[in-house]
Amino acid sequence: KARKDHYPAPYALIDLWVKYGDQSHSMMTQEAKSVANLVVGDTAKNLVRTFFLREKLKGQGKAPKDAPPIKRVHVIGAGVMGGDIAAWCALRGLHVTLQDRSHEVIGRALKRAAGLFKKRLKDPLRIQDAMDRLVPDVPGHGVARADLVIEAIVENVEAKQGLFKDLEGRIKEDALLTTNTSSIKLETIGEALERPERLVGLHFFNPVAQMPLVEIVHSDKTDPAAAQRAAAFAKQIDRLPLPVKSSPGFLVNRILMPYLLEAVLIHEERVSPKVIDKAALDFGMPMGPLRLADTVGLDICLSVAEILSKELDVPVPESLRVMVEKGNLGAKSGSGFYRYQNGKPLEDKGGEGGKAPRDLTDRLIGRLVNEAVACLREGVVDNAELLDAGIIFGTGFAPFRGGPLNYANRLGVDNYVDKLQDLEGRHGGGFKPDSGWEALAGG
Repeated sequence: KARKDHYPAPYALIDLWVKYGDQSHSMMTQEAKSVANLVVGDTAKNLVRTFFLREKLKGQGKAPKDAPPIKRVHVIGAGVMGGDIAAWCALRGLHVTLQDRSHEVIGRALKRAAGLFKKRLKDPLRIQDAMDRLVPDVPGHGVARADLVIEAIVENVEAKQGLFKDLEGRIKEDALLTTNTSSIKLETIGEALERPERLVGLHFFNPVAQMPLVEIVHSDKTDPAAAQRAAAFAKQIDRLPLPVKSSPGFLVNRILMPYLLEAVLIHEERVSPKVIDKAALDFGMPMGPLRLADTVGLDICLSVAEILSKELDVPVPESLRVMVEKGNLGAKSGSGFYRYQNGKPLEDKGGEGGKAPRDLTDRLIGRLVNEAVACLREGVVDNAELLDAGIIFGTGFAPFRGGPLNYANRLGVDNYVDKLQDLEGRHGGGFKPDSGWEALAGG
């Protein structure tokens, strides 16, 4: 599955065996030359960097001294995110109660959980043990016993505030109170709490079982010990904790959204989804932006875009609104930028989809990189390494490029600013280089 232009090592190994497999002395000599060429290449250097970025994230998950252990988790909201978070916690050995107003929604979550356990655990006894640890809890009795409560309901400020106001008086004194919000600031949610310092963001990514990153969101009011306990919990369940400041979209969605919206704008210029997505895949992204938008749900993309547009200069494409109004929500509705059946894309036999504009890749990646620089300038994360780590492990950004900031640095900061200025002249203010580039150039 590895592309030769992205990951040359497997192909180099095969070539060695084809040419020298029956010549032991020549084989060793040629292997030494081949490995030497590979290890000084950009791919190897960037992958080594990516390995250490992963280790750096793991290092964020050190539990505070004397912190009470987390053994019981209560998840509120059994939709795809909440249900899958609950299943993952049960898979990792925790006792989980899953609350929702609907028995049917919890039933669907348990069915997905059973599939995950069967795939990961294999052994029937271990599968049954995991299922026994995941308990349906419509009334919410598990709240009072939980060491950690995770809110994963609809992205609505009033709904979340009402829930947390009710929870505050019911949880244990030392319980962690967390939200899986993807875009609402902690300060806003915490307005309903008498002790907002207890609230931490615990933002998972979809699909939960595959995406290793969890954003640990803190506001100015968050107790640092609570944020550290949340990071330690993420590590406890084998996820990578990334501390981020409470701000619109946090880090990953904030950087990803301009990239997705630029793809929609390019599509409005009559460039086919297949061409747009191919450009992203050729760059090294795991999925094209329009396929990703369909997978996330166009209604969710629109909601996040509208939240960001209120506080950031992120115009929302009109065509996205129209698609959502028509009920074309992506994979879950059967139609979005592509067509789907039972949630799976239908094969498109329409050829390559036309010719790509020459600056297509630069437009997609340029918006993403420029937003990354803005996040670094604003201190959404502490440093460039954590930012690159977050985007690699939170979006799948081409690991062999070492992260968006590393990618820009390797091309040259001045060169990249020139590229953005050229794009700004042709496509508008969305490409105006952020003022944070000056600090990068100075560094």
